[in-house]
Amino acid sequence: CVCVCVCVCVYVCVYVCVCGVCVTFFQQQLSQFWYNEETAVALTKEVLRISQNRRIACISCPTLFAKLIQVAQLGQLECEAYLLEYDRRFETYGSSFVYYDYNDPLTLPHLITAHSFGIVVADPPFLSEECLCKVAQTITFLAQDKVILCTGAVMEDLALKLLNVRPCGFVPRHNRNLANEFLCYTNYDCTIVTEENDAS
Repeated sequence: CVCVCVCVCVYVCVYVCVCGVCVTFFQQQLSQFWYNEETAVALTKEVLRISQNRRIACISCPTLFAKLIQVAQLGQLECEAYLLEYDRRFETYGSSFVYYDYNDPLTLPHLITAHSFGIVVADPPFLSEECLCKVAQTITFLAQDKVILCTGAVMEDLALKLLNVRPCGFVPRHNRNLANEFLCYTNYDCTIVTEENDAS
């Protein structure tokens, strides 16, 4: 499961329990937005639907990756999945964790080769043109085919220009209410449906 408790003061104190690994920590200047349960489940179902046993890259979206690990533990995921993430606390995932700094978008280990992932899911950590441009370099390098991008609605034109992705109608939700509107973009025909999106 994924549970998050956030307490804001001078620092941000976050208690995270991901697939049985629980950590309490203080961090400063990390832009982290955790999907709620319904969004994590919906994205996981979509990734499984289109995976066709191909490698999956999750860029800066650990809550989605946690759900994929749960599926793998149930024997329902037959392909490799990797988490590309700046936060080294997720090194608890072992060889499935790849340290990733969007400021060096192509600095990746040798096992992460060009166009070696059938599906790339990305949620850039910052809502800025600079961040999206750099993450897009990583996505373009990794992706064979399918791309799912979760980011702000204000990034729509730039996302189309960089990655040829368009809003698919699904609205990602987070455990914290965010001021900015977020959308899910894909480069293929996609319909992700949840009860919450149906109701809105």
